[in-house]
Parts: sequence; C-alpha cells; structure tokens
Amino acid sequence: MGLFAGQLLGLEVPQANKRLITFIETDGCFADGVAVATGCWLGHRTLRLIDEGKVAATFVDSETSHAIRLAPSPQVRELARELCPNAKSRWHAQLEAYQVVSDEAFFVWQEIELHLNLDALISRPGIRVNCARCGEEILNEREVYTNGQPLCRSCAGESYFKVKSEAAWLSINLAEPSIICESH
Repeated sequence: MGLFAGQLLGLEVPQANKRLITFIETDGCFADGVAVATGCWLGHRTLRLIDEGKVAATFVDSETSHAIRLAPSPQVRELARELCPNAKSRWHAQLEAYQVVSDEAFFVWQEIELHLNLDALISRPGIRVNCARCGEEILNEREVYTNGQPLCRSCAGESYFKVKSEAAWLSINLAEPSIICESH
C-alpha cells in the first residue's frame, strides 16, 4: 500500500525526507508495514494514527497537500481464493495471490481533502510552553489557551484519562547537589 501510494503521488518511498505524511487507520502489523514501506515514522512526526479500526491509510504530499486514501479492495480475499483454489488454507491463498495481484486490483483508492490543518499538525520545531495548571511541558503548539493561560489538553478538559492519584516525583535540592556533572 505504501509503495503504491508513492507511485500515485509521484514520491520516492521509502522517503529520505519528511515530505510524505501518512495517516493510518489501525495499529498493529499493518502500521509497521506502512512505516517500513514509506519511511514515515511516529518519531519523525510523519506517521499518525487515526484509529478507525480499518486497514486503510491516507498519504499526503506535504508540499502540495495532494492527499489519497487507500484500502484493500473488498473483493481481494475472494480473488485470492479464485487465483489459488488448491492452497492449504485461506491464509496461504492470500499469501500466494497477493504477490501477483496488481496494485490496481488489490487496492481501492481515491483523492481526498483533509479536514485538518496540515501546517498546524506539523507545527514548527522547538515550540515549547509549560501548562499553567500542571506545569508539564507542551510541544508542537498543542496547548489550549483559557483566560490567556496555556493549558495542556488534559487540564483543559480534553483528556483521554482520569487522574486517580497525585503525580509523584523526586524533589531535587539544587542548593546541595548530590550528583556532580563533569565535562570530559
């Protein structure tokens, strides 16, 4: 899927830069395969999970905003059974058939328009602010301003979790350092 997306967008994959942004719609081994094929990684901020529970992905050229979404054809499993009727199992039929089925027969794809601001998603490197409530650092312009104060999304009420206990951390007395860092 990632290789075919590169062809459709006219981009070389796996990429050596950060031009291609990929939105995967499920996690697991599918996500790993798309990452390897495209060179899009969470750590490079070029791979995003939008958990829809679907084996599908959207590929975006960040320079042109051209976006395409690909998913396996609904008939591809049936096609595998037809192409390999003597396979030991359904899995074996898919393994064999998927190696010879053309990309055009394997995938359904369509041009799409994103409902999100790609520039805001990408942000700018080095932008950091601390939450006015919890003090945690917020990266990539993800803060929410309430009454002029920067808040992390959790403190602004947009959290995916509920706090059950207060945060614990080691308090360090800077006046009496117990660890001395030496440059060599």
